[in-house]
Amino acid sequence: MPQRPPARAGDAVAHIETPALVVELDAFERNLERMAEATRSIRLRPHAKSHKCAEIARAQIARGAVGVCCQKTDEAVAFVGAGVRDVLVTNEVVTPAKIVRLAEMAREATIGVLVDSAVNVLALSTAATTAGVSFDVYIEIDVGAHRCGVAPAAPALALAQSIATTPGLRFRGLHAYQGAAQHLRTPEERRVAIERAVEHARTTRDMIEEAGIVCAVVTGAGTGTWQHERDSGVYTELQPGSYIFMDADYQRNTLAQDELRFEQSLFVIAGVMSVPAPERAIVDAGLKAFSFDSGLPLVHARGGVDYVKASDEHGVLELRNGAAPLALDDRVWLVPGHCDPTVNLYDWIVAVRGGRVEALWRIDARGALG
Repeated sequence: MPQRPPARAGDAVAHIETPALVVELDAFERNLERMAEATRSIRLRPHAKSHKCAEIARAQIARGAVGVCCQKTDEAVAFVGAGVRDVLVTNEVVTPAKIVRLAEMAREATIGVLVDSAVNVLALSTAATTAGVSFDVYIEIDVGAHRCGVAPAAPALALAQSIATTPGLRFRGLHAYQGAAQHLRTPEERRVAIERAVEHARTTRDMIEEAGIVCAVVTGAGTGTWQHERDSGVYTELQPGSYIFMDADYQRNTLAQDELRFEQSLFVIAGVMSVPAPERAIVDAGLKAFSFDSGLPLVHARGGVDYVKASDEHGVLELRNGAAPLALDDRVWLVPGHCDPTVNLYDWIVAVRGGRVEALWRIDARGALG
């Protein structure tokens, strides 16, 4: 069943039903403004898989973003349905029914999609020409993450030549995302990884253009590396997503002095449901309230308190000597280990400021896995 709205505008934070996904608006808005200001010289297309929320997408576009990225076809359906008119699906879409949905959306919005196979090129062309629409098509090249993507240089050129001569498709450029670099812990590790990605993208772009095909866009980058891609002279569009929220895993990255810092704005507020011992408290946010792929959540702004264990509906807090005691129904603010999949567990984001609920935002693309 859909989640009951955990609060109403005007409620005190202490009255939010827990567990609840909460955004602290002052920090969130500062993050929006910092990225918008830092990317004035380049196209910003934030990745909406982080928030899945049309209200947030509209806030990003209002600050200059050209559109959004989605990772799934049904995410794109949700955003186009909410009025977003430029969506890049940063994935290969090969299932016939999903390609048909792309074509239906292309009647209302500019729809981009990735390819790394000539077979997929033909399937997209057939759907586009049948529907009387066109797709913006980007070649995904493997720049080091070893996930999807055709090899850089000659294999990518062959695919570009195929796209450029196939009806219903507009060749737009390259998708060159080095996802594995986002959580490398030191600035030097991230710099080296992106230098390699930039070189692959540059070589491939140049080869395509020397063949007489315009390669207008090189797109990629994430919250951990976007400054490197911005300053590369090769990338023309950036796709960071988590910067609006941040999480415990991004907090583990060491930043260089010149790297822009973003604030933690996303939390899960949990309620204390039991205090069975002075050194232990139990909250109502367990395995079903967080993604644990990047470790346990962190306890925010409560010194000496750690989240040490989780079961389905329980989280165990350990209080060290000197920690302020917890009482029944106290609220504890927890920082998710990984923001993106944690957001996907909720139907609502509760936007708070100054101790009060200011708004509730629906997570429009929650559960959009297709």
